[in-house]
Amino acid sequence: MSDYSVRKSLLEQIEQERSSRALLYVTGDRPGMETQISDVIDMVVDHLDTMWPANRISLILHTKGGNTAIAWQLVNLLRTFCDELEVVVPSRALSAGTLISLGANRIVMTKQAVLGPIDPSLNSPLGPQIPGSPHRAAVSVEAIQGYLNVAQSELGITDANALASIWNNLSAQIHPLVLGQIYRTRQQIRDLAKRLLEHQKVELQQAEKIVSFLCSESGSHDHAINRREASELGLAVEKPSADFYEMLRKIEASYVEELMIRVPWNPDTQLAGNPSIDYDVPRALIESTTHGSHQFASKGTLTQLSIPNPNGPPQIGLKDERKFEAWQKVA
Repeated sequence: MSDYSVRKSLLEQIEQERSSRALLYVTGDRPGMETQISDVIDMVVDHLDTMWPANRISLILHTKGGNTAIAWQLVNLLRTFCDELEVVVPSRALSAGTLISLGANRIVMTKQAVLGPIDPSLNSPLGPQIPGSPHRAAVSVEAIQGYLNVAQSELGITDANALASIWNNLSAQIHPLVLGQIYRTRQQIRDLAKRLLEHQKVELQQAEKIVSFLCSESGSHDHAINRREASELGLAVEKPSADFYEMLRKIEASYVEELMIRVPWNPDTQLAGNPSIDYDVPRALIESTTHGSHQFASKGTLTQLSIPNPNGPPQIGLKDERKFEAWQKVA
């Protein structure tokens, strides 16, 4: 059952505290049932229409990232519905979530909140095959550049033939069309980030430094940027008041509990000895005080299978029959 009524009360308190309209967007990161920023534009428009006109919108964001093109579209959409946008981070807004944050007038971060690098990884049907798996690996945009930098800067390779050989070896592992798309994506993400930073009134030279750090100089896509480091980078960061902090802790506790973010999804555990069970798992949320709650959910049936084995006893398998996987309005 949805705890929207609890969060609605907290969103109302946040709107009073911030003199704004509040929008909650959570992409759940429950292990085994993770979600990412994806095409939610139509649903967000439904919420924004009911907020109009709004002087300020407070986007309360929890995400590990997702589609950077959608992140760009989303932040620009939000800005068309208000005069001032702030992104509020109770816990984490990583990767594409950080890109959204760059487009806000300010980023409100709790003591434990983190942002992250915005170097994207490219998923492609032409990507390298994962050994022993039918799936293909995502290719990190900055990892490719790092590989080439090692050859030139660290190993001092400058001979044209040697560099051509290195490039040929790379293209033998990663399809040339993927490499081409990677370089386009690398430049695009830098351009988008610089354009978004204009809303924080960051001077061009400082914006270049911020983008370079977020795209490559942080050293790893897993690097966590806390409130102090974000402020030292030059981002427009604000600390929440004591009362606002308590509101954010409560609303985070509510969506963490509803989406069971800290409880891994394990089909064997879900079955718990039963031959078959139905499941209904909420995985992401978009909510406001003016237009209720949208929830992304997966519904289906888990069944334990007995697979004949000519060389011994039957093997035990699992069948996951996914019957529904979409957004739905629940309140």
